[in-house]
Amino acid sequence: MGSKVLLVGMGAREHAIAWKLRQSPRVDEIFIAPGNAGTAMVGTNLPVQPKDIDGLVKAAKAHGVDFYLATMDDPQPLGLVDRLTAEGILCYGPTQAAARLESSKEWSKAFMVRHGIRTAAARAFSNYREACAYVESLNDAPCVVKGSGLAAGKGVIVCNGTRDALEALDIAMVRRDFGSAGDTVLVEQRLYGWETSCHAFCDGKTAVMMPFSSDYKRAQDGDKGLNTGGVGVYSPSKLVTADMVEQTRREVVERTMQGMIEEGAPFNGTLYHGLMVSADRTYVIEFNARFGDPETQALMMRLETDLFEVCHAAAQQRLHEIDVRWRTDAAVGVVLCSAGYPATYKLGYVIRGLDAVDPDVQVFHAGTKDDDRGVVTNGGRVLTVVATGPTVEAARAKAYDNVHRIEFTDAYYRKDIALV
Repeated sequence: MGSKVLLVGMGAREHAIAWKLRQSPRVDEIFIAPGNAGTAMVGTNLPVQPKDIDGLVKAAKAHGVDFYLATMDDPQPLGLVDRLTAEGILCYGPTQAAARLESSKEWSKAFMVRHGIRTAAARAFSNYREACAYVESLNDAPCVVKGSGLAAGKGVIVCNGTRDALEALDIAMVRRDFGSAGDTVLVEQRLYGWETSCHAFCDGKTAVMMPFSSDYKRAQDGDKGLNTGGVGVYSPSKLVTADMVEQTRREVVERTMQGMIEEGAPFNGTLYHGLMVSADRTYVIEFNARFGDPETQALMMRLETDLFEVCHAAAQQRLHEIDVRWRTDAAVGVVLCSAGYPATYKLGYVIRGLDAVDPDVQVFHAGTKDDDRGVVTNGGRVLTVVATGPTVEAARAKAYDNVHRIEFTDAYYRKDIALV
Protein backbone atom coordinates (compact mmCIF):
# COMPACT_ATOMS: atom_id res chain seq x y z
CA MET A 1 0.00 0.00 0.00
CA GLY A 2 1.38 3.38 -1.02
CA SER A 3 1.58 6.65 0.86
CA LYS A 4 -0.92 9.46 1.12
CA VAL A 5 1.00 12.71 0.68
CA LEU A 6 0.03 16.25 1.67
CA LEU A 7 1.30 19.35 -0.14
CA VAL A 8 0.39 22.88 0.91
CA GLY A 9 0.22 25.70 -1.62
CA MET A 10 -1.47 26.87 -4.78
CA GLY A 11 1.40 27.62 -7.15
CA ALA A 12 3.08 26.10 -10.19
CA ARG A 13 5.72 24.81 -7.76
CA GLU A 14 3.09 22.64 -6.04
CA HIS A 15 1.73 21.45 -9.40
CA ALA A 16 5.26 20.48 -10.54
CA ILE A 17 5.94 18.56 -7.33
CA ALA A 18 2.55 16.82 -7.45
CA TRP A 19 3.21 15.92 -11.11
CA LYS A 20 6.56 14.40 -10.16
CA LEU A 21 5.14 12.55 -7.14
CA ARG A 22 2.41 11.06 -9.33
CA GLN A 23 5.17 9.16 -11.19
CA SER A 24 6.17 7.29 -8.02
CA PRO A 25 4.82 3.75 -7.53
CA ARG A 26 5.03 4.37 -3.77
CA VAL A 27 2.44 7.19 -3.81
CA ASP A 28 -1.25 6.32 -3.77
CA GLU A 29 -2.90 9.67 -3.13
CA ILE A 30 -1.79 13.31 -3.24
CA PHE A 31 -3.71 16.03 -1.42
CA ILE A 32 -3.01 19.69 -2.19
CA ALA A 33 -4.28 22.47 0.05
CA PRO A 34 -5.72 24.53 -1.54
CA GLY A 35 -4.24 23.72 -4.98
CA ASN A 36 -5.37 25.00 -8.37
CA ALA A 37 -6.85 23.72 -11.64
CA GLY A 38 -3.58 21.95 -12.50
CA THR A 39 -3.10 20.15 -9.21
CA ALA A 40 -6.69 18.90 -9.47
CA MET A 41 -5.58 16.87 -12.50
CA VAL A 42 -2.96 14.90 -10.54
CA GLY A 43 -4.36 14.91 -6.99
CA THR A 44 -7.19 16.04 -4.75
CA ASN A 45 -7.51 19.69 -3.81
CA LEU A 46 -8.53 20.51 -0.24
CA PRO A 47 -10.25 23.83 0.65
CA VAL A 48 -7.75 24.76 3.38
CA GLN A 49 -5.48 27.83 3.31
CA PRO A 50 -1.71 27.58 3.94
CA LYS A 51 -1.77 29.56 7.18
CA ASP A 52 -4.67 27.61 8.69
CA ILE A 53 -2.49 25.22 10.68
CA ASP A 54 -5.37 23.77 12.70
CA GLY A 55 -7.30 23.16 9.49
CA LEU A 56 -4.32 21.51 7.80
CA VAL A 57 -3.72 19.17 10.73
CA LYS A 58 -7.41 18.29 10.84
CA ALA A 59 -7.50 17.62 7.08
CA ALA A 60 -4.34 15.49 7.22
CA LYS A 61 -5.84 13.29 9.92
CA ALA A 62 -9.23 13.07 8.21
CA HIS A 63 -7.68 11.88 4.93
CA GLY A 64 -5.20 9.45 6.47
CA VAL A 65 -2.13 11.39 5.33
CA ASP A 66 1.10 9.66 6.33
CA PHE A 67 3.65 11.99 4.68
CA TYR A 68 3.93 15.76 4.47
CA LEU A 69 6.25 17.29 1.88
CA ALA A 70 6.91 20.98 2.56
CA THR A 71 6.97 23.11 -0.59
CA MET A 72 6.07 26.74 0.24
CA ASP A 73 7.18 29.15 2.96
CA ASP A 74 4.13 30.00 5.08
CA PRO A 75 3.25 26.81 7.04
CA GLN A 76 6.64 25.91 8.54
CA PRO A 77 7.27 29.14 10.52
CA LEU A 78 3.77 28.65 11.95
CA GLY A 79 4.73 25.19 13.23
CA LEU A 80 3.00 22.82 10.81
CA VAL A 81 5.86 20.28 10.79
CA ASP A 82 5.97 20.31 14.60
CA ARG A 83 2.20 19.73 14.79
CA LEU A 84 2.09 16.97 12.18
CA THR A 85 5.09 15.21 13.72
CA ALA A 86 3.29 15.21 17.07
CA GLU A 87 0.40 13.45 15.31
CA GLY A 88 2.74 10.72 14.04
CA ILE A 89 2.90 11.97 10.45
CA LEU A 90 6.34 11.75 8.82
CA CYS A 91 7.50 15.14 7.49
CA TYR A 92 10.01 16.38 4.96
CA GLY A 93 10.35 20.01 5.97
CA PRO A 94 11.87 22.22 8.66
CA THR A 95 10.59 22.64 12.18
CA GLN A 96 9.46 26.08 13.32
CA ALA A 97 12.90 26.69 14.84
CA ALA A 98 14.78 25.64 11.70
CA ALA A 99 12.47 27.69 9.46
CA ARG A 100 13.89 30.86 11.04
CA LEU A 101 16.52 30.69 8.31
CA GLU A 102 13.83 32.17 6.06
CA SER A 103 11.17 33.59 8.34
CA SER A 104 13.58 36.06 9.99
CA LYS A 105 16.21 37.69 7.80
CA GLU A 106 17.53 39.34 10.95
CA TRP A 107 18.11 35.93 12.57
CA SER A 108 19.54 34.36 9.41
CA LYS A 109 21.97 37.24 8.90
CA ALA A 110 23.25 36.83 12.45
CA PHE A 111 23.44 33.06 11.86
CA MET A 112 25.65 33.57 8.81
CA VAL A 113 27.97 35.85 10.75
CA ARG A 114 28.21 33.33 13.61
CA HIS A 115 29.07 30.46 11.29
CA GLY A 116 31.39 32.15 8.83
CA ILE A 117 29.12 32.12 5.79
CA ARG A 118 29.90 34.94 3.36
CA THR A 119 27.12 37.50 3.09
CA ALA A 120 26.67 41.24 2.67
CA ALA A 121 27.15 43.42 5.75
CA ALA A 122 23.83 44.60 7.19
CA ARG A 123 22.13 46.27 10.14
CA ALA A 124 18.64 45.58 11.42
CA PHE A 125 16.15 48.24 12.55
CA SER A 126 12.72 48.13 14.13
CA ASN A 127 12.56 51.91 14.57
CA TYR A 128 11.81 53.92 11.44
CA ARG A 129 13.65 57.08 12.50
CA GLU A 130 16.76 55.14 13.48
CA ALA A 131 16.72 53.35 10.13
CA CYS A 132 16.43 56.69 8.29
CA ALA A 133 19.31 58.16 10.28
CA TYR A 134 21.49 55.18 9.42
CA VAL A 135 20.66 55.41 5.71
CA GLU A 136 21.52 59.11 5.71
CA SER A 137 24.87 58.31 7.33
CA LEU A 138 25.82 56.10 4.36
CA ASN A 139 26.63 59.19 2.25
CA ASP A 140 24.47 58.17 -0.70
CA ALA A 141 26.04 54.71 -0.98
CA PRO A 142 23.92 52.07 -2.77
CA CYS A 143 22.20 49.61 -0.44
CA VAL A 144 19.38 47.06 -0.24
CA VAL A 145 16.37 47.38 2.07
CA LYS A 146 14.75 44.08 3.10
CA GLY A 147 11.75 43.26 5.22
CA SER A 148 12.92 40.75 7.81
CA GLY A 149 9.82 38.56 7.66
CA LEU A 150 8.10 36.59 4.91
CA ALA A 151 6.84 38.69 2.00
CA ALA A 152 6.16 36.15 -0.77
CA GLY A 153 9.54 36.85 -2.34
CA LYS A 154 8.77 40.55 -2.83
CA GLY A 155 10.08 42.24 0.33
CA VAL A 156 13.39 43.43 -1.15
CA ILE A 157 14.13 46.87 -2.64
CA VAL A 158 17.46 47.61 -4.33
CA CYS A 159 18.44 51.24 -3.76
CA ASN A 160 20.89 53.40 -5.74
CA GLY A 161 21.41 55.95 -2.97
CA THR A 162 19.91 57.81 0.00
CA ARG A 163 16.75 59.00 -1.74
CA ASP A 164 15.85 55.49 -2.94
CA ALA A 165 16.64 54.00 0.48
CA LEU A 166 14.46 56.50 2.36
CA GLU A 167 11.61 55.76 -0.03
CA ALA A 168 12.12 52.02 0.54
CA LEU A 169 11.98 52.50 4.32
CA ASP A 170 8.75 54.44 3.91
CA ILE A 171 7.28 51.63 1.77
CA ALA A 172 8.25 48.93 4.26
CA MET A 173 7.83 50.61 7.65
CA VAL A 174 5.27 53.40 7.15
CA ARG A 175 3.06 52.35 4.25
CA ARG A 176 3.45 48.71 5.35
CA ASP A 177 3.40 47.38 1.79
CA PHE A 178 5.07 44.16 3.03
CA GLY A 179 2.75 43.79 6.01
CA SER A 180 4.32 42.44 9.20
CA ALA A 181 7.45 41.52 7.22
CA GLY A 182 8.37 45.21 7.56
CA ASP A 183 8.20 45.27 11.37
CA THR A 184 11.97 44.88 11.23
CA VAL A 185 14.05 45.81 8.20
CA LEU A 186 17.62 45.14 7.19
CA VAL A 187 19.68 47.82 5.49
CA GLU A 188 22.28 45.82 3.63
CA GLN A 189 25.41 46.48 1.62
CA ARG A 190 24.66 46.20 -2.09
CA LEU A 191 26.67 43.49 -3.83
CA TYR A 192 27.44 43.51 -7.54
CA GLY A 193 27.72 40.44 -9.72
CA TRP A 194 25.23 37.86 -10.99
CA GLU A 195 22.68 35.75 -9.15
CA THR A 196 22.02 32.03 -9.10
CA SER A 197 19.97 29.65 -6.99
CA CYS A 198 21.33 26.64 -5.11
CA HIS A 199 18.82 24.07 -3.83
CA ALA A 200 19.63 21.07 -1.68
CA PHE A 201 17.72 18.10 -0.28
CA CYS A 202 18.56 17.94 3.45
CA ASP A 203 17.96 15.38 6.20
CA GLY A 204 19.38 17.22 9.21
CA LYS A 205 22.88 15.81 8.71
CA THR A 206 23.38 15.25 4.99
CA ALA A 207 22.73 17.63 2.10
CA VAL A 208 22.50 16.64 -1.57
CA MET A 209 22.77 19.62 -3.89
CA MET A 210 20.51 20.00 -6.91
CA PRO A 211 21.70 21.52 -10.20
CA PHE A 212 22.00 25.30 -10.06
CA SER A 213 19.25 27.36 -11.66
CA SER A 214 18.74 31.03 -12.52
CA ASP A 215 15.41 32.79 -12.11
CA TYR A 216 14.15 36.20 -13.21
CA LYS A 217 12.61 38.45 -10.56
CA ARG A 218 11.85 41.66 -12.47
CA ALA A 219 8.53 41.87 -14.27
CA GLN A 220 9.78 43.33 -17.55
CA ASP A 221 12.40 42.51 -20.17
CA GLY A 222 15.93 43.65 -19.45
CA ASP A 223 15.42 43.15 -15.70
CA LYS A 224 13.25 46.25 -15.47
CA GLY A 225 10.01 46.86 -13.63
CA LEU A 226 8.79 45.73 -10.23
CA ASN A 227 10.16 42.81 -8.27
CA THR A 228 8.03 39.66 -8.53
CA GLY A 229 7.96 36.17 -7.15
CA GLY A 230 9.80 35.05 -10.32
CA VAL A 231 8.70 35.12 -13.97
CA GLY A 232 11.14 32.75 -15.66
CA VAL A 233 13.91 30.23 -15.01
CA TYR A 234 16.51 28.04 -16.63
CA SER A 235 18.77 25.24 -15.43
CA PRO A 236 21.67 24.61 -15.41
CA SER A 237 22.95 28.13 -14.78
CA LYS A 238 25.22 29.10 -17.66
CA LEU A 239 28.04 30.72 -15.68
CA VAL A 240 28.33 28.25 -12.80
CA THR A 241 31.60 26.29 -12.87
CA ALA A 242 32.58 23.08 -11.12
CA ASP A 243 34.82 25.13 -8.81
CA MET A 244 31.86 27.35 -7.82
CA VAL A 245 29.74 24.28 -7.08
CA GLU A 246 32.44 22.82 -4.84
CA GLN A 247 33.05 26.16 -3.12
CA THR A 248 29.33 26.53 -2.46
CA ARG A 249 29.09 22.98 -1.13
CA ARG A 250 32.00 23.46 1.25
CA GLU A 251 31.57 27.08 2.35
CA VAL A 252 27.81 27.52 2.22
CA VAL A 253 25.79 24.29 2.26
CA GLU A 254 27.94 22.27 4.66
CA ARG A 255 28.47 25.23 7.00
CA THR A 256 24.73 25.86 7.05
CA MET A 257 23.95 22.24 7.90
CA GLN A 258 26.59 22.08 10.65
CA GLY A 259 25.59 25.50 11.95
CA MET A 260 21.96 24.46 12.32
CA ILE A 261 23.04 21.37 14.26
CA GLU A 262 25.05 23.60 16.59
CA GLU A 263 22.03 25.92 16.93
CA GLY A 264 19.96 22.96 18.12
CA ALA A 265 17.68 23.03 15.07
CA PRO A 266 18.96 20.54 12.45
CA PHE A 267 17.58 21.39 9.03
CA ASN A 268 15.36 18.81 7.34
CA GLY A 269 13.70 19.71 4.06
CA THR A 270 14.68 21.66 0.97
CA LEU A 271 17.20 24.42 1.61
CA TYR A 272 17.41 27.05 -1.09
CA HIS A 273 20.30 29.51 -1.01
CA GLY A 274 19.95 32.65 -3.09
CA LEU A 275 23.51 33.45 -4.14
CA MET A 276 25.36 36.43 -5.59
CA VAL A 277 28.57 35.60 -7.44
CA SER A 278 31.04 38.47 -7.21
CA ALA A 279 34.71 38.19 -8.25
CA ASP A 280 34.24 34.39 -8.51
CA ARG A 281 33.19 34.09 -4.87
CA THR A 282 29.66 33.25 -3.74
CA TYR A 283 27.78 35.33 -1.18
CA VAL A 284 24.46 34.31 0.35
CA ILE A 285 21.81 36.91 -0.41
CA GLU A 286 19.16 35.04 1.54
CA PHE A 287 18.06 31.63 2.78
CA ASN A 288 14.79 30.02 1.76
CA ALA A 289 13.58 27.06 3.82
CA ARG A 290 11.60 25.46 0.98
CA PHE A 291 11.52 24.91 -2.78
CA GLY A 292 11.85 27.95 -5.04
CA ASP A 293 9.24 29.07 -7.55
CA PRO A 294 9.79 29.01 -10.56
CA GLU A 295 13.07 27.10 -10.05
CA THR A 296 11.23 23.96 -8.94
CA GLN A 297 9.34 23.73 -12.22
CA ALA A 298 12.62 23.40 -14.12
CA LEU A 299 14.27 21.14 -11.54
CA MET A 300 11.40 18.64 -11.48
CA MET A 301 11.70 18.29 -15.26
CA ARG A 302 15.40 17.40 -14.84
CA LEU A 303 15.09 15.03 -11.86
CA GLU A 304 15.43 11.35 -12.84
CA THR A 305 15.21 9.81 -9.37
CA ASP A 306 11.84 9.17 -7.71
CA LEU A 307 11.09 12.40 -5.77
CA PHE A 308 9.13 10.53 -3.12
CA GLU A 309 12.06 8.16 -2.51
CA VAL A 310 14.41 11.12 -2.00
CA CYS A 311 12.17 13.10 0.33
CA HIS A 312 10.95 10.07 2.30
CA ALA A 313 14.55 8.98 2.92
CA ALA A 314 15.50 12.51 3.97
CA ALA A 315 12.63 12.61 6.45
CA GLN A 316 14.13 9.48 8.04
CA GLN A 317 17.73 10.77 7.94
CA ARG A 318 18.58 8.19 5.24
CA LEU A 319 19.44 10.60 2.43
CA HIS A 320 22.93 9.12 2.17
CA GLU A 321 21.33 5.89 0.92
CA ILE A 322 19.79 7.51 -2.18
CA ASP A 323 21.55 8.00 -5.50
CA VAL A 324 19.96 11.26 -6.70
CA ARG A 325 20.29 11.46 -10.49
CA TRP A 326 19.56 14.30 -12.92
CA ARG A 327 18.98 14.48 -16.66
CA THR A 328 21.75 16.14 -18.63
CA ASP A 329 19.14 18.04 -20.67
CA ALA A 330 18.61 21.70 -19.83
CA ALA A 331 15.19 23.08 -18.83
CA VAL A 332 13.69 26.52 -19.47
CA GLY A 333 10.48 27.80 -17.89
CA VAL A 334 8.52 30.88 -18.98
CA VAL A 335 5.83 32.27 -16.68
CA LEU A 336 2.64 33.58 -18.26
CA CYS A 337 1.31 36.38 -16.06
CA SER A 338 -1.77 38.55 -15.86
CA ALA A 339 -0.93 42.00 -17.24
CA GLY A 340 -0.24 44.36 -14.34
CA TYR A 341 1.34 41.73 -12.09
CA PRO A 342 2.74 42.21 -9.44
CA ALA A 343 0.57 45.34 -8.96
CA THR A 344 -3.10 45.30 -9.99
CA TYR A 345 -4.56 42.86 -12.49
CA LYS A 346 -7.90 41.32 -13.44
CA LEU A 347 -9.04 37.71 -12.99
CA GLY A 348 -11.45 35.31 -14.60
CA TYR A 349 -10.27 35.15 -18.23
CA VAL A 350 -10.67 31.85 -20.09
CA ILE A 351 -7.36 30.15 -20.95
CA ARG A 352 -7.18 28.61 -24.42
CA GLY A 353 -4.56 26.38 -26.03
CA LEU A 354 -3.62 24.21 -23.04
CA ASP A 355 -4.29 21.14 -25.18
CA ALA A 356 -2.09 22.45 -28.01
CA VAL A 357 1.32 22.10 -26.35
CA ASP A 358 3.82 19.41 -27.30
CA PRO A 359 3.54 16.16 -25.30
CA ASP A 360 7.05 16.54 -23.85
CA VAL A 361 6.38 20.12 -22.66
CA GLN A 362 4.75 20.66 -19.27
CA VAL A 363 2.39 23.48 -18.35
CA PHE A 364 2.34 23.93 -14.58
CA HIS A 365 -0.62 25.87 -13.21
CA ALA A 366 -0.43 28.62 -10.58
CA GLY A 367 -3.17 31.26 -10.73
CA THR A 368 -5.89 29.09 -12.28
CA LYS A 369 -9.24 27.63 -11.33
CA ASP A 370 -12.02 25.69 -13.00
CA ASP A 371 -15.44 27.18 -13.63
CA ASP A 372 -18.31 26.39 -16.02
CA ARG A 373 -16.34 27.95 -18.90
CA GLY A 374 -13.25 25.78 -18.33
CA VAL A 375 -9.89 26.82 -16.86
CA VAL A 376 -9.72 30.54 -16.08
CA THR A 377 -7.10 32.92 -14.69
CA ASN A 378 -7.10 33.34 -10.92
CA GLY A 379 -3.83 35.06 -10.01
CA GLY A 380 -0.87 37.16 -11.07
CA ARG A 381 1.39 34.29 -12.11
CA VAL A 382 -0.93 32.06 -14.13
CA LEU A 383 1.13 29.29 -15.79
CA THR A 384 4.74 28.14 -16.17
CA VAL A 385 5.54 26.53 -19.51
CA VAL A 386 8.64 24.30 -19.18
CA ALA A 387 10.55 22.62 -21.99
CA THR A 388 13.75 20.59 -22.03
CA GLY A 389 16.44 20.21 -24.65
CA PRO A 390 20.08 19.21 -25.13
CA THR A 391 21.11 22.84 -24.60
CA VAL A 392 19.62 25.87 -22.86
CA GLU A 393 19.13 27.44 -26.30
CA ALA A 394 17.18 24.45 -27.60
CA ALA A 395 15.02 24.28 -24.48
CA ARG A 396 14.38 28.02 -24.72
CA ALA A 397 13.24 27.79 -28.35
CA LYS A 398 10.84 24.96 -27.52
CA ALA A 399 9.46 26.73 -24.45
CA TYR A 400 8.62 29.91 -26.37
CA ASP A 401 7.19 27.97 -29.30
CA ASN A 402 4.69 26.44 -26.88
CA VAL A 403 4.06 29.65 -24.95
CA HIS A 404 2.79 31.18 -28.19
CA ARG A 405 0.09 28.48 -28.41
CA ILE A 406 -1.58 29.52 -25.13
CA GLU A 407 -3.89 32.52 -25.02
CA PHE A 408 -5.91 34.49 -22.48
CA THR A 409 -6.92 38.12 -22.23
CA ASP A 410 -4.20 40.34 -20.75
CA ALA A 411 -1.57 37.58 -20.96
CA TYR A 412 1.97 38.86 -20.48
CA TYR A 413 5.38 37.20 -20.37
CA ARG A 414 9.01 38.24 -20.60
CA LYS A 415 10.64 37.63 -23.98
CA ASP A 416 14.25 37.33 -22.69
CA ILE A 417 14.19 34.33 -20.35
CA ALA A 418 17.45 32.34 -20.61
CA LEU A 419 18.99 34.97 -22.89
CA VAL A 420 20.69 37.05 -20.18
